[in-house]
Amino acid sequence: MGETLVMSKAKPYLLTVGLQFGLAGTYIFSMASLNHGMSRYVFVVYRNLIAAISLAPFAFFFERKVRPKMTLSVFIRILVLGLLEPVIDQGFTFLGMQYTSASFASAIMNAVPSVTFVLAVIFRIERVNVKEVRSLAKVIGTLVTFCGALVMILYKGPIMNLFGSSHAIHDDNHHHHDSTHSTQSLSHWVSGTLFLFLGCVAWSSFYVLQSVTLKSYPAEMSLSSLICLAGASQASVVAAVAEHHSGARPWIVGWDFRLYGPLYSGIVSSAIAYYAQGLVLQSKGPVFLTAFNPLCMIIVSVLGYFLLSETLHLGSIIGAIIIAVGLYSVVWGKGKDSSDPTMTPTTTTTKQTELQQKQLPITSSDI
Repeated sequence: MGETLVMSKAKPYLLTVGLQFGLAGTYIFSMASLNHGMSRYVFVVYRNLIAAISLAPFAFFFERKVRPKMTLSVFIRILVLGLLEPVIDQGFTFLGMQYTSASFASAIMNAVPSVTFVLAVIFRIERVNVKEVRSLAKVIGTLVTFCGALVMILYKGPIMNLFGSSHAIHDDNHHHHDSTHSTQSLSHWVSGTLFLFLGCVAWSSFYVLQSVTLKSYPAEMSLSSLICLAGASQASVVAAVAEHHSGARPWIVGWDFRLYGPLYSGIVSSAIAYYAQGLVLQSKGPVFLTAFNPLCMIIVSVLGYFLLSETLHLGSIIGAIIIAVGLYSVVWGKGKDSSDPTMTPTTTTTKQTELQQKQLPITSSDI
């Protein structure tokens, strides 16, 4: 009984950390696809179409008895959700990534927790009382996490050779990469940063609206598949307009990263991620979920060092430590919220939760 309770409490943490590992792979596969000449517009269409096809059978089977009726309000929210993340966020993020770099894009996305926190407070999903220690912990933790991300972005420091490995060749590559960026057009770099920030705001808005929508449509898999379908439909219109002069050529994929990228991103970063996000949002809310986003950059740095022999700088280690402190503060504050019955704005009704317990393989009530 005790082990079951521990696992139940640990599920949102395990799911959220797992999401960050999945997102870390997305940057690698996405950039590889774009470098192989794939259109970013077509990439978004295929990614979300694959996600919708992957999720639909599971949603139909597991949620056929608990899926609520579709209303006009929910339908409009699904269209907006499909526009926010699949179209605006992914579109502007890929554009900003091409104008800057993949590592810079992943770093900028660490602003998502801070933006989400502000939006959640504005829409009263999160309550902040400066007289309460737990509220101060969430506010301070969010700011500390953002500062840690800034350290990783702005400060490199000396190269850390942790296990005596030689990174001389890769260091030369990084110097060449840095010199390339130094000669890059300033206007492109500024534009790329602006596009990434727009993607960041769209992503934060998506988390908040998804949390709100789940209250009136508490069927995570069905909602996720509908969001992906709406996103693919809207993105296809954008792609058709943007690539009309190229004919069918941009839509053709082969057995390379032009297929692997959308396949991985669609299944892992959209289908599985949206569903897992819904489970965590139901019990913990958007602030808890996005507080773990900076882990993605840490994971990319660590995996890059051990698997790709990339250089690891002192600034990355310092930033990672600061981020860990900030995350602990936010998680501590959210933990105190969970123990207070008055601080559960994102949970569903008892009746809905009981129905989900009987039908779904993993439910928000298990978390």
